[in-house]
Amino acid sequence: MQYLILIEKTVTGYSAYSPDLPGCVSTGATREEVEHNMQEAVEFHLEGLKLEGLEIPSPTTLSAYVEVAA
Repeated sequence: MQYLILIEKTVTGYSAYSPDLPGCVSTGATREEVEHNMQEAVEFHLEGLKLEGLEIPSPTTLSAYVEVAA
């Protein structure tokens, strides 16, 4: 499965979260680091859901860009 992650620049680096997995978040000093950390966070989050006998949510979030004159 593929889950969308949103990455945001912060004062100290980057943070990320997945809208389809509430509570699944991570940080990193670089974009590459936060992507790697989110990969691990998603895997850990899903494993925790399995261990608790909870349903694994299907990815449903979509993304798109819109172009506007600034």
